[in-house]
Order: sequence, then C-alpha cells, then structure tokens
Amino acid sequence: MWDFKLGEVFAALWKTKSFLIFRFMIYMGITLAYIIGTGTGGGIGYLFGSVANNKPAGIFYGMVGGFSIVGGVLFYLREYLLYMVKAGHIAVIVKVLDGEKIPEGKSQIHYAQEIVKHRFKEASILFVLDQIIKKVLKAFNRTFFAIASWLPIPEGILRFINAVINTSITYVDEVMLAYNIRNEVNNPWEGSRTALVLYAQNYKTFLKNAVFLTAITWVLSLLVLLVTFGPIAAVIAYTPYQGGVAPFVIALVTAWGIKSALIDPLAMTAMMQVFFKVTEGQQANPEWEAKLERASGKFVELKDRAMGWATERFGGKDDAAAGQP
Repeated sequence: MWDFKLGEVFAALWKTKSFLIFRFMIYMGITLAYIIGTGTGGGIGYLFGSVANNKPAGIFYGMVGGFSIVGGVLFYLREYLLYMVKAGHIAVIVKVLDGEKIPEGKSQIHYAQEIVKHRFKEASILFVLDQIIKKVLKAFNRTFFAIASWLPIPEGILRFINAVINTSITYVDEVMLAYNIRNEVNNPWEGSRTALVLYAQNYKTFLKNAVFLTAITWVLSLLVLLVTFGPIAAVIAYTPYQGGVAPFVIALVTAWGIKSALIDPLAMTAMMQVFFKVTEGQQANPEWEAKLERASGKFVELKDRAMGWATERFGGKDDAAAGQP
C-alpha cells in the first residue's frame, strides 16, 4: 500500500487554500489565454479562408498559429511560474506539513514568495536548478529501466513502469526544492545534491508511491477531461468552428489547467509527505552518490556548482559549512 496519508494531504492543501486559489487563477488565466489565442487565430484564419475559398483549412491553420503564439509567450514565462507559483506553493506546504502556523489570505502568498526569494535569490537560479534535477532523475530512471528490461517482465508492463517513472519526475523534482526550503539550506546546489542521493537510496519506496499517484492523477485528469468536453463542445456548436478537433483541443487545454492547478498539488504534497517521512534522520550514502555520478554528468555538475557557490560566498570554506544554515 502507499505511504502517504490522503487525509493529511487534503488538510495541508486546505490550509494553503489561499495559495491554491492563487494557483488556480494563474492556470485558468493560462487556459483562457490559450482559448482566446486559438479562437482569435481561428477567426483570422476563417477570414483568410473565405478569401481563398477554403474556410476549413483557414480555420485549422489559424487555430494552430494562435495556439503556438500563446505557447511561445508562455515558454518565456516559465521561469516566473516556477519561481512565484510552484515554488511558493511548495514553501507553504512545507511549513504546514511541519506543523508551523502560516498566514491566511493574500499575506500567505506574500509569505510564501518571500521564503522563495530568500532561499533562491533569483528566478534563473531556481529554473536552472530545476532543469538539472530533472535531467539527473531522468538519467537515474533510465538506468533503472535498463536493468528492469533484463527481467522476465512483459513489454506492456515495462512500458507502464517507464510511464510511471517518467511521471514521478514531475513531482520528485519539486520535492528536491522542498528539501532545500525545509532544511533552510543556504547552498541550493549542495542541498539538491543531497536530496537526490536520499531519493536514490530510497527509490523503491518512492517508485511504489509513484504508481499509486500516477493512477490517481490519470484517473482524475481523465474525469476532468470528460466533464469539460461536453459543455465546451456545446458552446463551440454555436460558433463557426463546428466539428473538427477544436472541442477536444480546448477541453484538453482546460483539463490541463485544472490538473496543474488542483490535481498536481495533491500528488506533489503526497510525495513531499513520503519523502520527509522516509528520509527523516538519514544521511546521504556515499555509495549512492558515486552511482549517481556514474549515471549522470549533470549530477557531477551539481557538485561543481555547489563548490563554486561555496567559494563565491564563503571564501572557499567547506561545502558542509556553506550548504547548511
């Protein structure tokens, strides 16, 4: 069975409801931007298609263009989303899981963002750190999958395991950030390096929980997609975009927004709860550290960046002193 307690997870999310609402508004804003951009592009395509006597093609290419433009803009805003939204929510959830009292309302959002700014200083640092963590986790998981491929397991099950492993990265990299915040690590590179070793030496427990969380997120996301598709298709039936893939695409984007705003925090909080519980009192095992160094050059890069951070801020003092409060 899983190691997280759903009751405590829901309680933590309820206590951070102010930030959850803020997160919901941000992602619904993104969803609306996609819908407006896609619709506007379709409208422009409709006009050009009318001139060229090919309305369906004009609508299709216009919608693709509008969708792509919005996606491109959001691509450049991803650092802000990670820094101010995801990391901020992680910060308040960490405090709640540790039993600390946090503010309510808008002050909770300000409180969370102040924690993130104090711990990571700049959005670019957090973004680069997050990307490195993802690559280290992917390298480690590829190694695990390569070993599993030698076992007498049907190919279909192996593919499912691979999907579960890849999905777990989404929440595990956020847990690495939570470790830095919880332990008030001054050197985020060294803190993340330690957290990755702790993950690796307990990977069986985390993968077991990832199976359940993956099933939960997939089921909930599918339900959201089914619920949103009907009303969206009904609305689109009264527009020039009747038929085609428009209803499905818009429903898919809407489901993604709801998943990112409400379902992902559930899985993220559960993984944080498991990580804190399992690794409590543990020290990073040098053997697993060596395995990670062999599996991923990005893990070695974390070590180099940690040493560079310590040298820059502490005049060459040892990493332990530089990486801790």
